[in-house]
Amino acid sequence: MSLKNLNGVHIPHRKNTAGMQAVKMPPPATVTIPLSMHIGKPANCVVAVGDHVGVGQLIGEPGGFVSSPVYASVSGTVKKIVPMLQFMGATCQAVVIESDGQMTPADTVKAPEITDYDSFIRAVRDSGVVGLGGATFPTAVKLDVKDTSRIQEIIINGAECEGYITSDHRTMLDRTQDVVEGCGLLEKWLGVKKIVIAIEDNKPDCIARLREATRDDSCVEVRALPCMYPQGGEKVLIYHVTGKVMPEGKLPIDVGSVVMNVTSLAVLAAYCRTGMPLVEKCVTVDGSAIREPKNVIAPIGASCREVVEFAGGFSCEPKKMVLGGPMMGVAQYDLDAPVAKGTSAILVFNEKDARPVKPTACIRCGGCVDHCPMRLMPTEIERAYEKKDAEALRELKVGLCIECGCCAFHCPANRPLVQVNKLSKSFLRDYDNQMKAQKEAGK
Repeated sequence: MSLKNLNGVHIPHRKNTAGMQAVKMPPPATVTIPLSMHIGKPANCVVAVGDHVGVGQLIGEPGGFVSSPVYASVSGTVKKIVPMLQFMGATCQAVVIESDGQMTPADTVKAPEITDYDSFIRAVRDSGVVGLGGATFPTAVKLDVKDTSRIQEIIINGAECEGYITSDHRTMLDRTQDVVEGCGLLEKWLGVKKIVIAIEDNKPDCIARLREATRDDSCVEVRALPCMYPQGGEKVLIYHVTGKVMPEGKLPIDVGSVVMNVTSLAVLAAYCRTGMPLVEKCVTVDGSAIREPKNVIAPIGASCREVVEFAGGFSCEPKKMVLGGPMMGVAQYDLDAPVAKGTSAILVFNEKDARPVKPTACIRCGGCVDHCPMRLMPTEIERAYEKKDAEALRELKVGLCIECGCCAFHCPANRPLVQVNKLSKSFLRDYDNQMKAQKEAGK
């Protein structure tokens, strides 16, 4: 597989807010902070109704190894601890805090003492940082590589290949020093000798800024990558930077790579310097129903409605709200959905742009196969799913699907291919669990 043959699609960029420095919104009257904003076990609530909390105070401790702490994003009083329905249908606890408007830091906020590898990993865990590009995998788990000699390179993901979203773009421009400091931390405590900051070539200002900022660091390379979606996908990024193919069921470290989002790196560096954990998020607010598109620094737990109001409100009646990008983002049923750790954008569309397309019969053009970055056959997966044929889905390698949406984007028949892929993966997991249970019961 050569770089020239790497599949993907060219999507409309619509980076309308790339030149707009992020603006911090005032604290809202209340925030609703979910205790599950990461891959893995939810955090366990450690506050009670009536408690007064400061900004950066722990309100949820990690629920396991693959988990992440959660902190208060405003100072004020815990008013409620309630179950919250999340977009995938699951529920989790959420802490509702009534802000006192002061944004007083908690007494516990202080820079961590880092003296060795173990204390660095502990600091990463305590920072609350997860994959802030949307993947939300706990960063401490990712960096907890006991044998650091396995790490051949760390790739800092600044591709930001989705349409509209420019929050990482602004991190690279507005928080350049944090990114540089973050690279220094990785070099010092993980002993890495090669860090590649990978940026799509439609961001020449970010490339130039970071090349200038890292010119004296021989361990850091700023790499301009071809502008093609899904360039920021982990498997795609590793291949484009290193030429290595990540096998099915394996992790990046299995091929010697670690991938970190650029904003995750910046937040980690700021925590190590100041002790303030992850309590706010830079969010791109855009779309055809937004009056004044902008990048907003919002407290985690602020409602999307209030963030949009800070961006001038709606220019027309909103018909669809998506958290994330138009390719991989998820439509929300409630304008009051809270900003979470992985929220990179709030996109709101008018009736014309939100109108669903009508699928028609597959015309066997093969476009979905030609543009799949994982070389899958979405039409065959769709057929196997309709038949509920688990073994066929396994042979078709549906588990390799990264859910980028290239297949559905390019389909002239408007088939819901990426949605079927997601359902197929879920079906196959359930099938395998059922077979495992039956086998254990028969012993």
